[in-house]
Amino acid sequence: MTELKALLFDVDGTLADTERDGHRVAFNHAFEEAGLDWRWDEALYGKLLAVTGGKERIRYYLAEFNRDFQMPENADEFVAGLHKSKTKHFTNMLREGKIPFRTGVKRLLEEAKAADLRMAVATTTTPENVSTLLEANLGVDWADWFEVIAAGDIVPNKKPAPDIYTWAMEQMNLRPVECLALEDSANGVKSAVAAEIPSIVVTVNGYTKDEDFTGASLIVSQFGDGDSASEVIRGSLDSGTMVTAQGLRALHAQGAA
Repeated sequence: MTELKALLFDVDGTLADTERDGHRVAFNHAFEEAGLDWRWDEALYGKLLAVTGGKERIRYYLAEFNRDFQMPENADEFVAGLHKSKTKHFTNMLREGKIPFRTGVKRLLEEAKAADLRMAVATTTTPENVSTLLEANLGVDWADWFEVIAAGDIVPNKKPAPDIYTWAMEQMNLRPVECLALEDSANGVKSAVAAEIPSIVVTVNGYTKDEDFTGASLIVSQFGDGDSASEVIRGSLDSGTMVTAQGLRALHAQGAA
């Protein structure tokens, strides 16, 4: 039996519920600041989440939902500028404490650290978003928690491609069978499956709860804590009412057997 050595965490929607009241709001601030009349409401943003990556999401919006907009000649610079502005607004929200960790996240991180499980981040969001979120919720020593931060454009292809997971595991000198991925979306699960990670836990949110999570070992409403239990949507949670480090070891053992 192969031992579980590392937990690989997605960020947006997994560590924190960042999409609806975080990234979406920041995009709208960036559009307003640029003098654009675009506004992404909650329903539209749910459709845009089909595409991962902020710059990619802007291009998808223009291609599918705002085809009459005349893109300037310096299209790449235009999109990059909007995304940079959006990142500024988003990180300001993080610093102001407006986007906390999801229920049970800090507890699970603490348990994993105490259990000597190595941890890494594997996400499509920008490194600045990751570092600001982690510092806001873990403090200035946040980097001590994670061995590798695999984020943003560090790989050419974003989720659902496996690249970000593969890169993270290469940096840690780990095989997929030694890892467990924690995700919130179908694209994230597809990415982990394509990277040949056999154990995948999904914690859903309002945008992703009805997606297809084929390949996931366990699907829950949240990681849970003493005041707010984790509801099992599919699979088996052997650790009571919460997703625990011990429970993840047991889940991995079943998948790696």
